[in-house]
Amino acid sequence: MRIGLLTEGGYPYVSGDARLWCDRLVRGLGQHEFDIYALSRTERQEDEGWIRLPPQVGRVRTAPLWTAQSDGVVYGRRARRRFAEAYGELAAAVCAGPEAGGAEVPGEGAASAAVVADRFASALYGLAELARDEAGLVDALRSESAVRALERACRAPGALRAARTARVPDLLTVAAHIERALRPLSLDWYRDDGLGSVDLCHAASGGTAALPGLLTRHFFGVPLLVTEYGVQLRAHYLAAATVEEAPAVRALLAAFHGGLAAEVYRAAALITPGNAHARRWQERCGADRAKLRTVYPGMEAERFADVGEGVEGSRCADPDTLVWVGRIEPAKDLISLLHAFAEIRKEEPKTRLRIVGAPADGPEGATYLAHCKALAAQLFPDEAEGAHAVGDNPVSFEGIGGPEIPSLAEAYASGALVVLSSVVEGFPISLVEAMFCGRATVSTDVGAVVEVIGGTGLVVPPRNPRALAEACVALLRDPERRERLGAAARARALELFTVEQNVTAFHGIYLEIVSHSPVSRVLVDDEGEPLPFGVPAEAHVPGCWTESRLMTAGRPRWAEGAPVRATVPVPVAVSVGEGA
Repeated sequence: MRIGLLTEGGYPYVSGDARLWCDRLVRGLGQHEFDIYALSRTERQEDEGWIRLPPQVGRVRTAPLWTAQSDGVVYGRRARRRFAEAYGELAAAVCAGPEAGGAEVPGEGAASAAVVADRFASALYGLAELARDEAGLVDALRSESAVRALERACRAPGALRAARTARVPDLLTVAAHIERALRPLSLDWYRDDGLGSVDLCHAASGGTAALPGLLTRHFFGVPLLVTEYGVQLRAHYLAAATVEEAPAVRALLAAFHGGLAAEVYRAAALITPGNAHARRWQERCGADRAKLRTVYPGMEAERFADVGEGVEGSRCADPDTLVWVGRIEPAKDLISLLHAFAEIRKEEPKTRLRIVGAPADGPEGATYLAHCKALAAQLFPDEAEGAHAVGDNPVSFEGIGGPEIPSLAEAYASGALVVLSSVVEGFPISLVEAMFCGRATVSTDVGAVVEVIGGTGLVVPPRNPRALAEACVALLRDPERRERLGAAARARALELFTVEQNVTAFHGIYLEIVSHSPVSRVLVDDEGEPLPFGVPAEAHVPGCWTESRLMTAGRPRWAEGAPVRATVPVPVAVSVGEGA
C-alpha cells in the first residue's frame, strides 16, 4: 500500500510537532511505502534539515508556509471572474458562519449550519480548481479583490455582529491569514504522479495539514485519514486568546478555521483522536461520531524499563521527594504547585520538590521561570542546620543531562511521587512516562488526565493548591499505597500507550479504509480494454501479483501517454524542495 503522509511543521524535519510519532509509525509499517508531503512553518526549521528516513519512504515533497513568493500568474477576464465568485462565496460563508461558541448566526431566513458548511466547501474547491487550471493562486489571494470581497461579506445583511465592525486594517489581517492557510492550494502536488498515485492520504493533524488530502480526495477520490493528537481548532482558540486582536479579526478567523475543520471532518473516511478529550472537541466541531476511532499515542516503554521494573543499578526513589517534569510555561501552573508545596512542608517538613525541565521557547518562558524561582526563594528561605552551615532551598530547578539527572528516566526515578499541576493540557506525556516508571502520581483534572490515569493515581481540581497538597501528603504517608498505584500505572501504560499498539492500530485502519474505498485506477489489457475484476484483494499486499497495465479511471483510450504497469514503482523525481 502506498501512503501519502501529510504533515505541517513536523516530520521529517529535525524539530516540530508529531515528529517522533510519525517516525515511529513509518518505521513500524515497513510493509507499506510512504510518500511524505510536508509543510514547514519557519526558515529555521528548514535550515535544521531532516531526520534520517527509513527505506520505505519513497518520496519527500516540501513547501514553506512561512513565505510565499509571487507566482507571477496574470489572470484573464474569465479567471478573474471565477476567483471573484469563489472567494466571494468563501468570504460570505465565513461571515455568516457560526461564531466561536458554536451558535448559529441568523441571516436572511436563518440559514442552517449545513448550508453554510456546503457553501464554504463549494467555495474552497472552486478556488482549488482555479489554482490548478491557472497554475497559481498566491497573488489572487493577496489582491485588492480579495480584501474587497471580505469587506462586502462583512457589510452584508446577516453577517456576524463582530464582523460588521471590521475596519480596513482588520480586513487586511484576515485576508493575509487566509492566504497563508490556503497556500497548499497553489502547490503542484495534485497530479497523477503525485498525490494522485497514493492509495491513502494520512494527515498527521487537522487544519492546513489536511488541506492537500482534501484536494486529493476531490480531484482523484483518494480516501483521507485524519489524526489529531491536539485538535487544531482548539489550538487556534487558545492561541487567539493570548493575542491582542480586534474582535472582528478573532470572529472571522474563528469562523474560517471552524469551516475548514468541519470540511476536513466531513471529507475524512476516518478520524483518529488521541484521547477522549480530543474526541469530544472533534464532535463539538462537527465530526461524525461514527467516523471517530480513538488511537492513543505510542511511546517507547524501553527507555523506562530499568526504573519501572526496579532493575538493580537504577536509582532508588527518595521517599521524601516530589518530582515535576515538563516544559516550564504558564499553562503548567507551577505557581499553584509552589504554594501547594508550602502546605506540604507544614505537614511533612523533610519533603523536597525537584522541578525538572527547560523553559518554553521565547521570552515568556524565561520570564515565567524567573518568576517561579523568585517565588520559591520567597516561600522557602535557604535553611541551615547551624550558624556556620550553608543554607539549602527545598525546591530545586534542574535540567536533564547534568550529573544529578543524566536522563529522563533518572528524573522520574529520583522521587517517590510525580506531580502534574497544569491548568491546560492535551495528552499528558509526562504522566505516561511516570506510569512507565511505575510511579504514583497526583494530577490536576485537565485535558485527558483522567482518561490516561484511569484510577492509578490521584486527581484534584486545577488551581487548588490545598487539594493538591492534601493528595500529596496522603500518598507521602502511605508507601504501600504508592507502590500499588505505581504497579497498576505501569501495567496500564504497557497495555495502552506503547508504540506497538499504536502501529498495530493504524495498520488495521489503513487496511479497513482501503478495502472500503473505490478503486481510483482500472486495469486494462494490451489493447486498452478494461479488465473486469482486475484488481484482486492481493493488490495491496507487497509482491508482484499482476503484469496487467494501469490506466487512470475515466481516462479515454486515445489519451496521450501509454498506461503504466501495475508493478512498476513511480520514479522519484528530486528537485528543489524534494528529496528521498
